[in-house]
Amino acid sequence: MLRIAVPNKGALSEAAMEMLSEAGYVQRRDRRELVMLDEENQVEFFYLRPRDIAVYVGAGTLDVGLTGRDLFQDARVDHGAEEVLGLGFGKSTFRLAGPAGRFTSAADLAGTRVATSYDGLLAHWFESQGVADVEVVHLDGAVETSVRLGVADAIADVVETGNTLKAAGMETFGEPIMDSEAILISGRDQRPEGLDRLIRRLQGVLVARQYVMMDYDVHRDLLAQAAAITPGLESPTISPLADENWVAVRSMVPAKKTNQLMDELYDLGARAILVSSIHACRV
Repeated sequence: MLRIAVPNKGALSEAAMEMLSEAGYVQRRDRRELVMLDEENQVEFFYLRPRDIAVYVGAGTLDVGLTGRDLFQDARVDHGAEEVLGLGFGKSTFRLAGPAGRFTSAADLAGTRVATSYDGLLAHWFESQGVADVEVVHLDGAVETSVRLGVADAIADVVETGNTLKAAGMETFGEPIMDSEAILISGRDQRPEGLDRLIRRLQGVLVARQYVMMDYDVHRDLLAQAAAITPGLESPTISPLADENWVAVRSMVPAKKTNQLMDELYDLGARAILVSSIHACRV
């Protein structure tokens, strides 16, 4: 039985459960459920605080977990757990910020106080950057107000739009500390049954979200040029039509380029160009 930790609330929760559902796993319908058994897939889900998931997996109490890269590295459990797969959602940047115009780089923070909710991650980063004599002040939230209240001189926090910082009269500076996203983590010294299948399913969801299926008819004389526009993952599928001068082509194409590719094919002479979504796949 594979034991999986899933965020029970916050920005990662709904997206994590949606992805697991797309991968064929049953998910809870009641937010009050803390444990749920998916007997058909031989998986048991535990809904935990996102910040605690890395601790449980790192200690070997649970087999795998879905959490944020920033939360995983902040937990400092890389001796017992490792990142297995990026999940493509919950993307954010962990950055330094301070009063507008006061700081320009991390080196300027020597001898200052920096407030953050990720003190383990930040302390390790300052050490790796060779920035000494920085007092890391731990706060559980709302770090933006710490400078105004005199608790810190600067902050380090997850930044998505930066609007909250601007409203507080602050700005980011220096290079990003980390680019974060939701990730799948597992124990370092174990490969539990069901993990490989979970990874394949999640990878299938990622591919299905990034690609669409494109079908079109094209004259045989233009087939080589059309195939160059839509090469697919390995090679497009070519099928004969009743009119032997024409063929039907099917190919997976990047979803973001759908309309551009349709225009190129139409200009080439392809017709009956259709696009359909991919629900699930294995590649």
